Amino acid sequence: MEPVLAEELTAMGATNVAPARRAVSFEGDKKMLYRANLELRTGLRILKPIKQFTARNEQQLYDGIYAIDWSQYMDLKSTFAIDGVTSSQFFNHSKYVALKSKDALVDQFREREGKRPNVNPVTPDLRINVFIYEHTVHVALDSSGDSLHKRNHGRETLEAPINEVLAAGMIKLAGWNCDRPFLDPMCGSATIPIEAAMLAYNIPSQIHRTDFGFMNWPDFDSELWETVRKEALDRVREFDHPIVGFDSDFQAVRIAERNVVQAGLENKVEIKRQKFERISEPSPAGIIVMNPPYDERLAMDDIYDFYGMIGDQFKKQFGGHQAWIISSNMDAIKSIGLRASKKMTLFNGPLECKFLKFELYAGSKKQKYKNKES
Repeated sequence: MEPVLAEELTAMGATNVAPARRAVSFEGDKKMLYRANLELRTGLRILKPIKQFTARNEQQLYDGIYAIDWSQYMDLKSTFAIDGVTSSQFFNHSKYVALKSKDALVDQFREREGKRPNVNPVTPDLRINVFIYEHTVHVALDSSGDSLHKRNHGRETLEAPINEVLAAGMIKLAGWNCDRPFLDPMCGSATIPIEAAMLAYNIPSQIHRTDFGFMNWPDFDSELWETVRKEALDRVREFDHPIVGFDSDFQAVRIAERNVVQAGLENKVEIKRQKFERISEPSPAGIIVMNPPYDERLAMDDIYDFYGMIGDQFKKQFGGHQAWIISSNMDAIKSIGLRASKKMTLFNGPLECKFLKFELYAGSKKQKYKNKES
């Protein structure tokens, strides 16, 4: 996903954009920080670096955190939380990194003020990220607060939901240019169709969210934030193709319909109750992005027959479409009976999955090439 996120940031005007492992670094001003939080579709958190130092033992870690002037970022009334992450031979436990860092911060306040601020692990005023790679400690402020996959439009979920950031990334990886219909034949709670609609209409991903970490920072500029929101809404555009989600389950359809309304997309996304094997005469050739059961968290009676049915429907009813499927069940995927023209590895939570592209030709592939030659 790193190249997808890097492309988003570059398009937004960020500078020195550099993909790394499970992260992308970039530079920008305060307005860019606000825009990244409001508009990015494939980022989870926007971290603002404030300090980097070397530590090979707990005392050096403590001293490095203590040396930061925390009064620049918080006061005694502020609550805070520290997220520790480590990939180091010197520090084996992320929770210990967080604990040691917390001790240094509160000791600084206690020695200066005679009192200490309180920890709030759920909704802190200031969330701090301490990441250690080998002997280098990176300290950053979390400008997002809650993870950005939480779009805050009251989404209800079913068992085995897909993450909004993953859904948005899949749509972008599929190369959909918002120039044709979009279908999800097994939409569940409608995460994929909702993300498709937000992209198609260029609606900011966090437009329904009212609370970000940076709003508790001493330098928060409320007027600039309102300007960023207004400019983002001014970029919302029209879209003239259908976006449709199907599901066979009555409860899923009801939840999907409510989620679409909560997202403010009731006139932009259509939800239909229909089994995939009974879909006939779908919309004009479009793109299909779907997340079928893997037989992991949602058990199937016969997963191989189920995937075989998917392949049959592709051949019979979806000629001219382009289909993308994500699944962790590599054996079941073979039952589709079609050769994937592209394969990518993605993670849906802890599950390693393949994201596969299938070109679905109207008529035979051989006939398609004959027509081209003639």
